[in-house]
Amino acid sequence: MKNYWDKAISFEEYLQIAHQRLENPSTPQDSEYKMYYELGITRMERTLKKFVVDNNQINTLKSKNFSGKILIISEAWCGDASATVPALVNFFENHNEVRIFLRDSDKSLINQFLTNETESIPKVLILNEDFSVKNTWGPRPKFGNELLLKFKADPEAYPRETFYNDLQLYYAKNRGKDAVEEILELL
Repeated sequence: MKNYWDKAISFEEYLQIAHQRLENPSTPQDSEYKMYYELGITRMERTLKKFVVDNNQINTLKSKNFSGKILIISEAWCGDASATVPALVNFFENHNEVRIFLRDSDKSLINQFLTNETESIPKVLILNEDFSVKNTWGPRPKFGNELLLKFKADPEAYPRETFYNDLQLYYAKNRGKDAVEEILELL
């Protein structure tokens, strides 16, 4: 894990890369995902403006005495990531070091932490001081997973567009609070 940690980047670098890929796509995927980069950047900027650290959650974090690190596997074009990664970084940054590993730069990391055999992101790795994995979280809060299961159970009754809309409304209202809460439970 230390090798992955050493290759990981700061949130500021993550945002810079997202802007670079949007403005000057260097791969076919970057060009194909242009709309998703635009959405991702907009959502991340909104989350950065609207996220408020919850003092009860900070007290919970302090009571856990967790001195490890937070490694987030992500990509800026991902809707789930754009809604949660900025909140997680903002919450943990003054207490635990946080870095982001770009999933598509080296699939060997995400392939160790598949979700239902998929490379779903974001995936949060809670690392102990010795870089061993204490726990993992992701790719979305429990409520988001419930919406996904509802969509998968009956896509005709609950179409993809409605699912995506409901998920984004949830993210906009929740502002990362559930993701933080669920990760705190794993510390």
